[in-house]
Amino acid sequence: MTAPDNRHARQGLAAGTSIGAAILLMVLGIVSLLQGISAVAEDEVFVTGIDYIYEFDLTTWGWIHIVLGVLIIVCALALVTGTAWGRGAAIGFASLSILANFLWLPYYPLWSVLLIVLDVVVIWAVVTWRPRRRGDVRGR
Repeated sequence: MTAPDNRHARQGLAAGTSIGAAILLMVLGIVSLLQGISAVAEDEVFVTGIDYIYEFDLTTWGWIHIVLGVLIIVCALALVTGTAWGRGAAIGFASLSILANFLWLPYYPLWSVLLIVLDVVVIWAVVTWRPRRRGDVRGR
């Protein structure tokens, strides 16, 4: 296999993964939105463990997750359409989601770690994908 063929195969994998990342980002946004709604609607849904230095009221955390979820859903829709700002926003909001879920660790540690891992996969897929330019005659 020659180097251009290998590069083409990697870009095909990254392009497919970026579509998967857009879908995954949409799911993460919806989950964050629902997580926030459940924290705002009923404070007894989440159980807090030990005291945590980044402790906020659950209603505050709920609103943070609602706003972040809506922004992530918008970024996922932009990523599906292939806009450049959608790629940048997806990376930025997935990074914010990592931070929010890190701070959410005392409420649901395993769930937070799972969402952090999924956010890292989204960032990887978006960063490694190099869309083909319209005027590119090389065909790579």
